[in-house]
Amino acid sequence: MDIDSFSASRERRWARLKELAGARRLTGAEADELARLYQATAGDLSTVRSAAPEPTLVSRLSVLLASARVWLTGAHTASTREVARYLLVGLPAALHRVRWWAVAVTLAVLVMAFVSGWWTVTHEDALDLVGPPEVRAAIAQEEFASYYTEYDSTSFAATVWTNNGWLAAQCIAFGITGVYPLFLMYSTVLQLGVAGAIMAEAGALDIFFQLIMPHGLLELSAVFVAAGTGLRLCWTMLVPGPRPRSRALAEEGRAAVGVAIGLVIALLLSGLIEGYVTGSLMPWWLKIVIGVIAVTAFWMYIFVAGRAATRAGATGDAEGDFATDQVALAG
Repeated sequence: MDIDSFSASRERRWARLKELAGARRLTGAEADELARLYQATAGDLSTVRSAAPEPTLVSRLSVLLASARVWLTGAHTASTREVARYLLVGLPAALHRVRWWAVAVTLAVLVMAFVSGWWTVTHEDALDLVGPPEVRAAIAQEEFASYYTEYDSTSFAATVWTNNGWLAAQCIAFGITGVYPLFLMYSTVLQLGVAGAIMAEAGALDIFFQLIMPHGLLELSAVFVAAGTGLRLCWTMLVPGPRPRSRALAEEGRAAVGVAIGLVIALLLSGLIEGYVTGSLMPWWLKIVIGVIAVTAFWMYIFVAGRAATRAGATGDAEGDFATDQVALAG
């Protein structure tokens, strides 16, 4: 089947369905028309899936049908129960789906960051690439710590959250390339290794961990999960397994959206810790305890709550109005 010709011949129908689905009010005639267009478009989706499963068109028609279904089944607002169910079932199931990819990225980055820091601090020529001794001393003695205290806590937390959330979103969105997550993790390895080396050279490695651990444990964990999610998307494209490639990518892509939502929440918490705890006058032991509690809760949410949700039948894929329509096919 020529997918371009097929799409061109039905474009007006799809555009009309989108127009009706987006209207605030419909007349009786328009409601009837929407129902007819919905049925016809569902048939189009079935045809595309069976004859030419083009992922972009499948996703487009699925979203179009989902929006039209609101009119046909009645619009509803998210209740507290639905939100709670998503947080307790849907979201942990989505995160549980990428758990081992996240663990692999975490271990790889931490090991390579340690090697990078060790190599830098034990090789004078590597340290010279960072800057002359007086510059490195200024970074270790002043700039590294002042970074967490020179800005207002609220604006600093918001800036950090926005920046980290954007990086995590890019990791997932561009993860299918397989290149961007690796590039970002390489940059993370260098940043951690070089910063640790500079602080170790100045005999301030304890300060390094005191400033990193309160917020960094959770922040880095969230970024590692994002990278693992992106790499899983790339692997799914290359090795879809028993599922058709288009279906595998669609399912993993929708689950990745759920992961992104969870990471936004986690990064908001890490941003608040970085803005209000890391640079505060709290005792260092209390700051580190807060960081450890936060990261422990994050990984328990992935493994413990995620396992419970998975055993209950959740997959992390989209549910409700935005689930992909399943159409029975002959044969």
